[in-house]
Amino acid sequence: MVKNNHQITELESCLLNQNFSDQEDTDLLEYYKQMASLYAKNENAIAVLSDLKADRSYIYNGALAVVLGLNQDNHQINTIWEEEVYNRIHPEDLTARHLQELHFFLLLKKVSLNERHNYRTYSVIRMKDSAGVYRSILHRTLYLCSDQNGSFWLALCLYNFHFIDEPVKSFTGGIQNCATGEFFKVNDRNVSILSQREIEVLCLVEKGLRSKEIADKLNVSKNTIDRHRQNIMEKLRVGSSIEAIRIAKELSLL
Repeated sequence: MVKNNHQITELESCLLNQNFSDQEDTDLLEYYKQMASLYAKNENAIAVLSDLKADRSYIYNGALAVVLGLNQDNHQINTIWEEEVYNRIHPEDLTARHLQELHFFLLLKKVSLNERHNYRTYSVIRMKDSAGVYRSILHRTLYLCSDQNGSFWLALCLYNFHFIDEPVKSFTGGIQNCATGEFFKVNDRNVSILSQREIEVLCLVEKGLRSKEIADKLNVSKNTIDRHRQNIMEKLRVGSSIEAIRIAKELSLL
């Protein structure tokens, strides 16, 4: 099921195709594995620590796993996708969650290395319990540390019972800077991955205009437009304008 989700395919490409260094830091990995384990135990939560460099995850289960009818043992899987957990999430919420994660990843690429740890996603999703009844679950994602060359290395996903145990009708969520308290939705203009000029250029590309035509319309040089188009593709991590338009629409940038 997971591999058929278009958003997860895009996110997987971003996460696993980073330019990682060859150096390993086993002590740091063990430290975060212990931290995730203690969190799951103390909060009765599910904690998933994903090693993006190795495409591997460590799953630590508290009492929430029992309620959801999941494997109750702590275990390792050779993928960054906790499919057993995903299979319990409402399909609409799973799609929305992965879209938010994709935006989160691309957004943090613009944030300095020493500030990345301040940001995390928050969302309330619907997950089926062992009886097949949807429960309200609080989900969070944060990147714990980066590789030596700046690529994201370890990510932590946390699942807890929502503090209001009432059924939710749809996905709700956003991104928070926990150092300032600022909370914003994925499509807030002030956290847009692309600049306003880049969005303007991409809109004109979507209408079928060539770089020279866009340059004439905006009263700039063709080189400037070509540079904008290259920046757009780099920021969205795509190889063509068609892909850039599709991803931008999914991220509510257009």
